[in-house]
Amino acid sequence: MSSNDYEYPPLAFVDIETTGSNFERDRITEVGIKSLIHDQVETWESLINPQTFIPQNIQSLTGIRPEMVRQQPAFEGLATEIARELEGKIFIAHNARFDYGFLKASFKRVGIDFKPKVLCTVKLSRLLFPDQPRHNLDTIISAHRLKISARHRALGDADLLLQFWRACEEKLGREALLKAVNQLIGNPSLPPNIDKSLVDSIPEKPGCYIFYGENQTPLYIGKSISLRSRVMGHFQGALTQRKEMKLSMQVRDIDWIETSGELGALILESRLIKERMPSMNIKLRRSKDLCAWKLELAEDGVVIPYLVGHRELDPGIQENLFGLFYSKREANAYLKAIAKKYRLCEALLGLEKRIEGKACFGYQVKQCGGACIGGSPIDLHNLQLKTALELFQVQVWPYPGPVAVKEAGHMHVVDRWRYLGTAINEEELYELADSGEAEFDLDIYKILKKALAGSFKSQVIPLAIKDAA
Repeated sequence: MSSNDYEYPPLAFVDIETTGSNFERDRITEVGIKSLIHDQVETWESLINPQTFIPQNIQSLTGIRPEMVRQQPAFEGLATEIARELEGKIFIAHNARFDYGFLKASFKRVGIDFKPKVLCTVKLSRLLFPDQPRHNLDTIISAHRLKISARHRALGDADLLLQFWRACEEKLGREALLKAVNQLIGNPSLPPNIDKSLVDSIPEKPGCYIFYGENQTPLYIGKSISLRSRVMGHFQGALTQRKEMKLSMQVRDIDWIETSGELGALILESRLIKERMPSMNIKLRRSKDLCAWKLELAEDGVVIPYLVGHRELDPGIQENLFGLFYSKREANAYLKAIAKKYRLCEALLGLEKRIEGKACFGYQVKQCGGACIGGSPIDLHNLQLKTALELFQVQVWPYPGPVAVKEAGHMHVVDRWRYLGTAINEEELYELADSGEAEFDLDIYKILKKALAGSFKSQVIPLAIKDAA
């Protein structure tokens, strides 16, 4: 059987240019497609108006300037045409998750479901040429002596991918090339409604992932420092774990949001779960009705805990706060547990009515040390109470104002334990710092408190609020 007896499926070699690297924030400025169908090459290209600013460094790299795209159609005007051009073809791109991720997000914004089979030429190069030290596009150009027509322009780079394909065919033959393609885009043990191309497009980067069921209903939200591996872990666990099996059978789509690192992923996960209420997550409660204990010294020398309700509560500013609870019932249960553990008097704690000179109920059942009737010094009772609560003291914000927490080139802006947002440049940084009030969230407080006391302690930069004048 000759090499020509092996016919390729329809192929689309794709490259895009964009305003940046974040497909949620940035937009496409150019699409170039070289299709290979029955050994015939078809070409499609277009500049696209991103309807947003093109950074100067991107203009220098691609040569695409604002005046070049100003009169061009926006993506929504070309979406149907681009989708038709890619329909039924294997989507081939270099670092395919980037091009595929941008196009998928762009199609999604206009209501088009885009799920092609995806082949990454980085993976193809690694598989076919394992001894090659690197597999970036410049290395591939050099290694296979490809001819550059327009580097960092969409159609020019798409043409390089087609040349690379033909170089692979010339060196290894069609049979070996098709075998490699099948190996890379074949279906592993995945849920019945999830394509491997979708999973392949998930990056091995930090972030949050969202599993959707029927009608795009959120099923589960998770976080990881390596998104694709974590997602695949769910599907591998479906073979042995009941919860993972249930999730695997219900999932219909997967989406993800990259973050700068683990801290960003932890914060985003907490926020997304509260916003979207996925059915298979443990429900995280909102912090609107929080309360906390505050210690006050009475005239008779007894330290008494008073409950501060959410209307008077300002965590991070107020000193002498302990606990943070979602309800008065939860706060009382916690205080009773402390009383029992340390043999404190519930009458002195205000948990039962105090009658001067008379023993509390706890003393009668040997659960109180007798401070209520002078059997134990009041000062000792006070000290035991303070010591028991100390571990749960709400930390006062340790900085004079908002701070930026550095993580992998991004800045998480925080003030009084409130997360204000993540900035990628100085303008965004001070815009967030000046943005004012944000709701206190108990889960994010715990995340930030641990981070700022640990590995991020040296990554904190205090911010001076710019004078409004």
